[in-house]
Amino acid sequence: MMKKKWWHGKTAYQIYPKSFMDADGDGIGDLKGITGKLDYLKELGIGIVWISPVYQSPFVDQGYDISDYYAIDPSFGSMDDMECLLKEAKKRGIAIVMDLVVNHCSDQHAWFQAALKDPFGKYGKYFYIKEGKNGKPPCNWRSYFGGSVWEKLPGYDNLFYLHMFAREQPDLNWENPEVRQEIYRMIRWWLDKGIAGFRLDAIINIKKDLRFADLPADRDDGMCSPAAMLAQADGIHAFLQEMKQEAFAPYEAFTIGELFDFREEELERYIGEDGCFESIFDFAPHMLGASGRGWYDRTPVSLDEFRDAVFESKAVSQRIGMMANIIENHDEPRGVSRYLPECGRDETGKKLLAGISLMSFGLPFLYQGQEIGMTNKHFQSIREVDDINTLDEYKVALEHGFGEEEALQIISGMSRDNARTPMQWSSGIHAGFSSGAPWLAENENYGEINVEEQEGRADSVLSFYKELIALRTDPEYAMTVVYGLQEPFGRDMADFTGFYRKGTKHTLLVLANCRAKEREVEVLHTVRRVVLNNYVEPADCVRIRPFEGGSRVVMKGWQFLTLEV
Repeated sequence: MMKKKWWHGKTAYQIYPKSFMDADGDGIGDLKGITGKLDYLKELGIGIVWISPVYQSPFVDQGYDISDYYAIDPSFGSMDDMECLLKEAKKRGIAIVMDLVVNHCSDQHAWFQAALKDPFGKYGKYFYIKEGKNGKPPCNWRSYFGGSVWEKLPGYDNLFYLHMFAREQPDLNWENPEVRQEIYRMIRWWLDKGIAGFRLDAIINIKKDLRFADLPADRDDGMCSPAAMLAQADGIHAFLQEMKQEAFAPYEAFTIGELFDFREEELERYIGEDGCFESIFDFAPHMLGASGRGWYDRTPVSLDEFRDAVFESKAVSQRIGMMANIIENHDEPRGVSRYLPECGRDETGKKLLAGISLMSFGLPFLYQGQEIGMTNKHFQSIREVDDINTLDEYKVALEHGFGEEEALQIISGMSRDNARTPMQWSSGIHAGFSSGAPWLAENENYGEINVEEQEGRADSVLSFYKELIALRTDPEYAMTVVYGLQEPFGRDMADFTGFYRKGTKHTLLVLANCRAKEREVEVLHTVRRVVLNNYVEPADCVRIRPFEGGSRVVMKGWQFLTLEV
């Protein structure tokens, strides 16, 4: 059994502050709004809260372009507000985790402004500034947001700076030890303030292929994806271990990495006993259906594919460390709209998806609104879209011959703005998020899907999430739910997800009938009790028929069960 950590039995929750709760009525969520909802989070059962960036920023990429790491952006409040949040969270036993965005900064940061004035001086070496090829970019790498990773340095005909994301987000040069020490100093400053740790944004990108060579093109634009470059880059573990030893380890900080493009054989170096991080997000299901050509070429994802991705991930990871299980986050569409077929997007189906995720081995990581089953927004026009990545994918779809209506439909299913609409607290004005007009329009279904309506209802999605979360601290089942190994059950069955969680004291069997029709499942064990069920009616809800050496469980359509066997 793995070495126990303080966070293993917790449930974590991501807050996108701009859209969570607005305390002052200006239409933008803020720190006081978060503080005012701490009791809600505690009642839900949350022990860790990750807050997306609240640092000073021009918001080209919604705060992931940081202009001052030591300042709170006035739109979110003040440093006093941050300190009050930390104090109040501590009273409730909630650990606060902040975003650590150190692959890049904003082009408004003092370091980059100094580099613009003297690209060959001290601060020019804080970034990747290279000579081009006769006025053209140094190499053919494509940025995550489309177009070249290289942008001309203003005032110079043949000097370019590198940006893996937007051109307003120049990449920091991690090869420069001065840059690394600046970053470690900032990390320690925040940990001294009392935060519990960091979520490390896009951290795999800090190590580049320093040859800066052209790679085979994978689109008609003649460029290659960032993943192609990262596959050629070696040496990131040295950077990550140095950061751990100099900044995180002295504080026993909780760290969770955002890693997409890592090599499976290196997983132990990331989350093993001596790994770089405490945990990383399990993005296996989120990679399904993707295409290097763009969103227009994506394929739909079934729940069986979701199941298989989870099983394959756990087979590799669960004896090494605890990855974080997510259905959605601020960079993804709403999970119930992405993974559930239309016939399964009612509350019963939403509970089923929740059960599969939270009963799997790993740290459950909820995203705001997930606990009430918030869905994708229906965009009427591209003018309603704010997200820079979505706008680029809309352009890509148009360039590949799709009409405006078709392109809008393509981006609507995957847009990051789906997760960034205001949190739906009530059926009141602006979903109870703000008394003023929100920065991004609320989802039109907030009258039917909101916290206030679900809080008082025993059969709500919110109530079911509370039941799932409570199992992680239940004296009887916590050890099995937190540490029990996950083994597939009935993997050859279509429209079905089943797995064991095997602990030293109990064995739990999770069954999910992912279709609208009733089915019978043969279980080679005696069922001792029903631990969890997404149907609340006791009569004719769970039918367990004995047979020699086991049981037959008759399940309704879209039924989720956790049985003790």
